Amino acid sequence: MNKRVYNLMDWAEIEAVTYSEEDNPKALLGVTSLKRNESLLQTYYPGAKKIEVMVLPKGKWSSLDMEDEEGYFAGILKEKAPFKYVLRRTMEDGSCVEYFDPYSFEQIITEKALKKFAAGINYEIYKSLGAHLMTVEGVKGVHFAVWAPNAVRVSVVGDFNNWDGRIYQMQRLGDSGVFEIFIPEVTEGAIYKYELKMRNGDVFLKADPYGFGAQLRPETASVVRSIDAFDWKDCEFLKKRDALWVENAPMFVYEVHLGSFKKPEDGREFYNYRELAPMIAEHAADMGYTHIELMPVMEHPLDESWGYQVIGYYAPTSRYGTPEDFQYFVDYLHSKGLYVILDWVPAHFPRDDQGLRCFDGNCLYEHKDPRQGCHPHWGTLIFNYGRPEVSNYLIGNALYWAREYHVDGIRMDAVASMLYLDYGKNDGEWIPNMYGGKENLEAIEMIKHLNSMFKKEFPGALLVAEESTAWPMVTGSLNEGGLGFDLKWNMGWMNDFLDYMHYDPLYRTHHYDELCFSMIYAYSEKFVLSLSHDEVVHGKGTLVAKMPGTREEKLANLRAAYGHMITHPGKKLLFMGQDIAEFDEWNEGRGICWDYLQYEDHSNMKNYLKDLIALYKSEPALYRLDNSHEGFEWINCISANENIVVYVRKSEKKDEDILVICNFENIPRDNYKIGVPYSCKLKEIFSSDDEKYGGSGFTNPRMKASKEDECDGRDYSIRVKVPPLGVSVFKIIDKPVEAARPAAIKKKSAAAKKSITVKKAAEKKAGMTETVKSSDEKSVVRKSEAKDDSSSKKKKERKNNTKNK
Repeated sequence: MNKRVYNLMDWAEIEAVTYSEEDNPKALLGVTSLKRNESLLQTYYPGAKKIEVMVLPKGKWSSLDMEDEEGYFAGILKEKAPFKYVLRRTMEDGSCVEYFDPYSFEQIITEKALKKFAAGINYEIYKSLGAHLMTVEGVKGVHFAVWAPNAVRVSVVGDFNNWDGRIYQMQRLGDSGVFEIFIPEVTEGAIYKYELKMRNGDVFLKADPYGFGAQLRPETASVVRSIDAFDWKDCEFLKKRDALWVENAPMFVYEVHLGSFKKPEDGREFYNYRELAPMIAEHAADMGYTHIELMPVMEHPLDESWGYQVIGYYAPTSRYGTPEDFQYFVDYLHSKGLYVILDWVPAHFPRDDQGLRCFDGNCLYEHKDPRQGCHPHWGTLIFNYGRPEVSNYLIGNALYWAREYHVDGIRMDAVASMLYLDYGKNDGEWIPNMYGGKENLEAIEMIKHLNSMFKKEFPGALLVAEESTAWPMVTGSLNEGGLGFDLKWNMGWMNDFLDYMHYDPLYRTHHYDELCFSMIYAYSEKFVLSLSHDEVVHGKGTLVAKMPGTREEKLANLRAAYGHMITHPGKKLLFMGQDIAEFDEWNEGRGICWDYLQYEDHSNMKNYLKDLIALYKSEPALYRLDNSHEGFEWINCISANENIVVYVRKSEKKDEDILVICNFENIPRDNYKIGVPYSCKLKEIFSSDDEKYGGSGFTNPRMKASKEDECDGRDYSIRVKVPPLGVSVFKIIDKPVEAARPAAIKKKSAAAKKSITVKKAAEKKAGMTETVKSSDEKSVVRKSEAKDDSSSKKKKERKNNTKNK
């Protein structure tokens, strides 16, 4: 042992290294400058018998002194620091390896990035934390970084160091709580975890919260992956997306669970992302869907969670391939004109040991108090949205999927559980906010922050909320106090409509209000009418199975349900398998029953919905004014005994108006009298009862002309055939010249009143005897009449009205 070297040793710190309790290893390991142009080199590798050093570029190998039998070596070099060198270790078994010293490299994460992270505004934080392939000073390797402020020591362990936490102890960066290390020669595909040591001596392993890849379950380690190599070809598609105003465009979303869309026949569990892309694109393009919504693709340990209990927020699940495979998937769908939306789960995370729970031995990502940090019904943990680094983790993640995978939107899951502190909890199980209320102020701020930054960078991408309460202004502008989402799932319509449809027509009369009620609040938000996976699992049955009656009646009911959904204001969403009328409830363990299409009932339903979507996309009245009162007008919403509703859908152009008749009773009605807004003709352009869809053919092949004969509060009426359990769609043509509608219709009462005034003047000039009320006025009046069962006068009016028909 060299006495001079021995005297230079800081044995207390060396003990911290050998006992793997060091959070500042660079203070000891690597090169330290001495006087007289000399340097002290210290290195540690447990189990090494000999370590040599060579100064580059043309030095010679020289041995270092073993200062501790645990594998601690040191030596004085006749070189002035800094300089580049390489080490060579010889193990007990005689194996010899040359390598660059991880402690010879400077700090990589900048102080600016750390300060922004601490403030919660580093929107590219995933580029600093996690595992990144890079070249530093000409040396290839991987930079690892993790946030673990409460840990005594953090190490990177993996196949490359035999999972020994003593070897690559990471450097703590000031008081940021971030640890980092650059490890040369680690390559893509390397398996790794972080080993953390607590003050009480406990040691445990964690997967990388920012890792880009993960092992296939049941394995739990992270995998080094590159996300920068893919050659994107969707530049023009993204330009088109950013120019699209979704409010004025048709939008029909096809919801997909990748693992059960289709199962391989070669014994594999799953298809690869690259294999799934053309399968899904072919079906979606054939049907006419505009968007694909994927149930969560982020890494998750349990298949049965469908991805809603996420472990790796930055890692596409390895069930279907690598990150580059998923990039290919998105790029391919874009090449076929399809937009991609991801389900995203910022509301909660699971308790799995390798995940975020008690990440550094303390409640880091979650609240310590279970009244704030736990979902008692779900058994999951709630993010601490008030901690800047945690909100930054989530905001950066949403931006990451749009930025690195080019996705066209995020559908935020379980928003209601984020907004309310008492969601799913009993008295005493939650803590009020600072004002004594139940609103989660920190979550609200995080959501607004996320939405503002997301729309700033990706104005054409969508933000969709699954919010199941009456929280106001979910889709309201951030400038006006709203949450800033583009769209919200209409859970109220879904619940009411499915409840109405599951009754036998004989009993639907008593639930007629469930059919009409959605129009009372239809314009309070910008809605998506969703029939999602949640409605076809856990014993609820598929959509066709929910319908009453014989097999034929079930299919007719489903056709009518889809017809009403298409013609009702709002964007559309349908879960996979429901477009071919699957009778078997969805199960993530099996694929869609594609072989059903060999049977006429199922192929008819597929063709029916395909044609219905084509109608939806070809008729501007069915989508142009989804979010304006001007786009909808009730004709009849009081025929509860007949289970019939009649309404008009409108666009900005008068000659594009559509009249819709929905009959949810299994009785055909010939020569049925309906009111029309003005003197016109009706041409049936679609019927769910068409024989080619399996219907009875009770349609209107000829054009129908109106007569001056009062009905439904209108001066003019037309008599048509109304099929049983069917929807009939008519084009309104040959109308008189009327005042043009405003080019841009806004939700301001002053503008609405002006429009009504102009309309009244035009109708009076045309010689009409009764002014047509605006759609919103009629909704209120007729709703009031339908509910006032105690008024004998109104009962009599309804009876006479039915008799006339």
